[in-house]
Parts: sequence; structure tokens; C-alpha cells
Amino acid sequence: MARWYIIHAYSGFEGKVRDSIMAEATRMGLEQLVEQIEVPTETVTEARRGKKISVERKFMPGYVLAKLNMNDDVYHLVKNTPKVTGFLGPNGKPQAIPEAEAARMLNTKDEAAAAAPKAKIKVDFEIGDSVKVLDGPFASFNGIVEELDFDRSRVKVSVSIFGRATPVELEFEQVERSK
Repeated sequence: MARWYIIHAYSGFEGKVRDSIMAEATRMGLEQLVEQIEVPTETVTEARRGKKISVERKFMPGYVLAKLNMNDDVYHLVKNTPKVTGFLGPNGKPQAIPEAEAARMLNTKDEAAAAAPKAKIKVDFEIGDSVKVLDGPFASFNGIVEELDFDRSRVKVSVSIFGRATPVELEFEQVERSK
């Protein structure tokens, strides 16, 4: 029976490791024992130059999930793959993880429908940073970030209007960090 295992690989080479294992399994005639190999990723929304951009990022850099029918041949196939440092488990011995844990890491469709996770938003400013307003009635004003509301994708900025600090609530993409 196939179980999920976590393979430790060089960071940045996760996709290459996945492809190498699949190619080697096919070459050795072990493809029926190597059911599935995935690199866990997540979609993150970033605010860049005033625009929202969706980026796919590795959820667990340096790790690859593999659904394997473990035996000596499969173990040596994975262990001898270039850029693989071993399995996650005690003393480097492969230890299977529960199916539910693998589904959570891979964020499968059923899991996503049940949990309905929100895409994370990444901004390049934080509370106390100086920012420039890009658009709206306060365009070209400079201010200081007072609050960040990630649930609503809003930022509260204190701008100086007629010499008086005034709090203004804007969307993340309406401001950028001052240079």
C-alpha cells in the first residue's frame, strides 16, 4: 500500500528532484511503486508597485512529498537521486505521514473546499514605515503606516494635511514604501 513520505532535498531543486525520481523510476521499471511526487506550493498575493500580483511560492522549501510503495529498491532509488539528502524521519529512516497531513500540505481540492483558506497577502511595508500614496484623493502625499488590516487588505496611514497629521485608510495597492 502506498504511503506518503517527506523527502529532504536541496532548497531550490525540489522540482528537479521530483522529475529525476520519476524519470529514474520509469527507467528502472518501478513506476508502479512511485505513485505521486509533489512539491507543496501556496498562492500568495503580493502588492508590487501598487498592483496585486498572485505568486506561487514553495510552502516547504527543501522538501518534496512522495506517495511511495516503500521497499529496498524504492528507498535506494530516492536516496541515490542527485540533490536528495534523505528522508524525514528518525535517523534518516523513512517514516510515513498520515494521509490527512499530506492532503493539508498539498492543499488538495477537497481540503481547500472544506477549509477555504484565504490567500496570504504580502506587503513590503510595516507599521512605522514611511510610504507614498499612489492613487486616490491623497495621491503623491507621504505618510507613516499606523495600522495594517490583512483581512480587509487595508492600511491606515497618517498623512500631513495643512500641517496636521490626519489618519487615512487606503487599500494596500494604493501605497508603496518610500525610497
